[in-house]
Amino acid sequence: MLNATNGQVNHGKETTDYISFGKGERNLILLPGVGDGLKTVKGMAIPFAFLYRALAKDYKVYVFSRPVNLKPETTTEDMAESLFGAMKELNILSASIVGVSQGGMIAQYLTLNHPEVVEKLVLVVTLARPNPIVRSAIKRWVEMAKKGDYKGIMVSTAELSYSPKKIKQSKWMYGLLGSIGKPKNFDRFLIQANSCIKHDVYDKLDEIKCPTLIIGGTDDKVVTGEASKEIAEKIANSELFLYEGLGHGLYEEAKDFVHRVAAFCKR
Repeated sequence: MLNATNGQVNHGKETTDYISFGKGERNLILLPGVGDGLKTVKGMAIPFAFLYRALAKDYKVYVFSRPVNLKPETTTEDMAESLFGAMKELNILSASIVGVSQGGMIAQYLTLNHPEVVEKLVLVVTLARPNPIVRSAIKRWVEMAKKGDYKGIMVSTAELSYSPKKIKQSKWMYGLLGSIGKPKNFDRFLIQANSCIKHDVYDKLDEIKCPTLIIGGTDDKVVTGEASKEIAEKIANSELFLYEGLGHGLYEEAKDFVHRVAAFCKR
C-alpha cells in the first residue's frame, strides 16, 4: 500500500526504527510525540500510510522514532542529532519536517542546528519552553510509568488530549487500553518524558528562518494553546493556526489537518 515499508537504520552507535511510504520526489519527515517512548513505529507502516495518504502523491514520507536504546538523560537536542545522523545514513539531504508535541521540540533543534536540511517546518501542539501545565501532565505520566500503570497513562493521555465529544464516543474502549501495546519496560518513555520538561529553546527561536507553520488547539490541556502563540511570536514570518475547541489530539480529530499540512508544504 503506497509503497509502505518498515525499516531500521544504524547510524554511529545507535539504531532507529522508521517507516516510509509515498512516491513523491521530495522528502517529508514526520516526528511523533512522547508516546514513541511506549512503542516505536516498527510495524506501523501501513496504518501511517493510510492516515497520511494525502501526502503520499507529492512526497516520500518518513516517520522516525527515537533510537531504540536511549541513554539516560538524553535531551531533545540529543534526539535531534540522532535524527540528523539517521537522515545522513539514508541520504536524506533535505526535507519538510512535521513535528508533533515532543516531535516538534526535536524539530526545533534540528532546524536550529542543521538549517540546511530543513525546507519547511510544521510545529504541531508543541512548545519552546516548559510551562506549569505540561509539567503537571508529564509528572502524572512519569508517576504512572514508575508504577507500571500503562492503562493509567493511556486513559490520562486520552482525557487530556481529546475533545469531550470524542472522549464520550471512545469511553467503550477504556477497558482495552491496559492490554494493547504495553511495553516490556518504561525506560524509554521515562527518558523521553523527562526530556520534554527540560526542553527550552525559546531564546533561540528567532534564529529559525525557514517557512514555518505552527498549529495548536485552543483547548490543549498538555502544552496549552498559548505555547503555540509564543512560538509564532518568536519566529519571524511564521504562520499560526489554532483549532477552536480542540486540544492536544487535534491531529487525529481535525478532518482537514493532513490537507492543511500538505497545502503548506507544497507552496
